[in-house]
Amino acid sequence: MKYTQLGRTGLKVSRLVLGTMNFGPQTDEADSHTIMDAALGAGVNYFDTANAYGWGANKGRTEEIIGSWFAQGGGRRDKTVLATKVYANMSLDDTPPWPNHDRLSALNIRRSVDASLKRLKTDYIDIYQFHHVDRHTPFEEIWQAVDVLIQQGKILYAGSSNFAGWHIARANETARRLGSYGLVSEQCLYNLAERRAEMEVIPAAREYGLGVVPWSPLHGGLLGGVLRKEREGGAARSQAGRSAAALARTEVREQVQAYEDLLDKHGLAPGEVALAWLLTRPGVTGPIVGPRTADQLASALRAVELELAEEVLSSLDEIFPGPGPSPEAFAW
Repeated sequence: MKYTQLGRTGLKVSRLVLGTMNFGPQTDEADSHTIMDAALGAGVNYFDTANAYGWGANKGRTEEIIGSWFAQGGGRRDKTVLATKVYANMSLDDTPPWPNHDRLSALNIRRSVDASLKRLKTDYIDIYQFHHVDRHTPFEEIWQAVDVLIQQGKILYAGSSNFAGWHIARANETARRLGSYGLVSEQCLYNLAERRAEMEVIPAAREYGLGVVPWSPLHGGLLGGVLRKEREGGAARSQAGRSAAALARTEVREQVQAYEDLLDKHGLAPGEVALAWLLTRPGVTGPIVGPRTADQLASALRAVELELAEEVLSSLDEIFPGPGPSPEAFAW
């Protein structure tokens, strides 16, 4: 496994991040433990989760599965850089949330940290992330709450997810004014097929010393050899969700076909290339991979060692052109 610093911190993390969103909803506890053991055994030390994972009436279940894995001992917790998130309404039914039981008020941050620590069976969280920007809570309040948690030893760093570039700037300028450390990471939607983050989110993250942690690196399966799977009769995932909506458009299908044809020519696996491409991008710490099986994890691990030739990288840019730097991308 290869490692890098997380943004401007002294924290060393693996270049792949183990995403756990499938643990519970699609992968049972025993198989989830097997995947985590395999990831840690392969040197993946950066695990990502969220308080709401498990979804619906099972919100929090994913954190519980990770907690039961930590409880097995063997240095599991000490070897893991643990990131979780706060924002979602954590009520377990469909009723509207009780006031102050979601978002980023100081009260909900305090309540949510304690609940996550209990589910995770640990006394601290390495990176506590805001799952979404809260338009109703000032960053002054958020940083006050975060600083208290750091002083209490309950969290070490704060990160963001799904922030716009100007949110990152505003958050860290407020932190600077208050003498707080500010955000150290940003999780954003970023992959070959979705490169809008290159316009402002990633430049802002790099300017403020945040590590960029892309989610959905295969764009909902679109970049994982979806057309090949269709031909082979394994098109279940292409018939639902983001892949189906995208592939219904002729220009997207042609783009994906060109992508798969290019990789067939070079004998490369689409999913591994999509991950390896992200690892070449400036500012990227490592993509979040969310394996449902041990085989999917093994494929993701191979991507870390994959070196893409300049010819391949140039061809990928031709098939999936990025927006270019801002403000030029939208100014002229």
